[in-house]
Amino acid sequence: MQRVAVLGATGSIGASALDVLTRHPDRLRASVLAAGSQVDALLALCRTYRPAHAVIADEALYVRLRDGLQEAGLPTQAHAGMPALDTLAGSDACDTVVAAIVGAAGLSSTLAAARAGKRLLLANKESLVLAGELLMAAAREGGATIIPIDSEHNAIFQCLAGCNDTATLSRITLTASGGPFRGRSRDELAQVTPAQAVAHPKWSMGPKISVDSATLMNKGLEVIEAHHLFGVPSERIRVLVHPQSLVHSIVDFIDGSSLAQLGLPDMRTALAVGLGWPQRIESGVGALDLLSEGGRLEFEAPDLDAFPSLALAFRALEAGGTAPAVLNAANETAVSAFLQGRIGFLSIPDIVTATLNTVPMQPADSLDTLLAADVRARALASALIDSPASAHKLART
Repeated sequence: MQRVAVLGATGSIGASALDVLTRHPDRLRASVLAAGSQVDALLALCRTYRPAHAVIADEALYVRLRDGLQEAGLPTQAHAGMPALDTLAGSDACDTVVAAIVGAAGLSSTLAAARAGKRLLLANKESLVLAGELLMAAAREGGATIIPIDSEHNAIFQCLAGCNDTATLSRITLTASGGPFRGRSRDELAQVTPAQAVAHPKWSMGPKISVDSATLMNKGLEVIEAHHLFGVPSERIRVLVHPQSLVHSIVDFIDGSSLAQLGLPDMRTALAVGLGWPQRIESGVGALDLLSEGGRLEFEAPDLDAFPSLALAFRALEAGGTAPAVLNAANETAVSAFLQGRIGFLSIPDIVTATLNTVPMQPADSLDTLLAADVRARALASALIDSPASAHKLART
């Protein structure tokens, strides 16, 4: 029986992971469920899945979690706070960790799972963007198996058949749906609202990642991820807009062969690959019928004038050091402000650019250095949000 910790259990990826688990009760069990602050949703999941452990990251909600479990007559042990989450991720309470906590908050538990040699189903982009070199080193030293479960990198993983020898690769192509604003000019994006930005045409995701998809920053973060996961330099990674979202990635090999992974846009496929690998297990997702999907596969180059965030991510990857951490922190801060209605959509890349232009870059030689860069970038981005004129000026320098 494979014991699975689902970190970020109340989110969309957590829901998909639990759906796959329920299809295989003879081989998969949710042993740890964790959430940030949605204690009532976590309690509901505990009543359904009866895990051995439940963790709420917000320590102020510990009593509600503990009492709720007791009132439900569950034997589930209550925990609170990020240190408890880190401890469980690296403990014998689980064999597999689904790392689906959004943002930099998911880094410490992801590192703990890697150091402990877990099977790590990685959905937390920020762990690789913020500390890719450290995470991959921790996985090597701990003997962890990292299986990416975002659709694009999982597609590459499948095309490589789990082999990490990338010497035979000539190029990786990541596909992007183009988000809800594909085809719009920069001027047409000036007045878009948060509600419009989170209305993704293909995927059901949380608000932050939906906005990242709308700006193409999500794809930029995936470029940085691909570099770390597969050891491919930036000049051998490209992005194509593919509005059907059926081809998830393409791998070109040195012999002229190209392999693509196709499937319906449903996270349960990638999760089933991660949970069952090297076997294939049923996910609940139907087979792809290209004729019923329109019978067409279209590709186009991304518009970097309307969506400059993708170019910013390539810039940060090529700069190296703490630059990706600064990029990620500034983007998280700017997206949060946009969702709160404090800045416009086009201000998001302006804030990120201005922060990259201002925060000095350093070698990414320790987690403390990366976290310090993260804090500094967030502080500067917050100040720029309160001073739009300064942000615009610094973004143009």
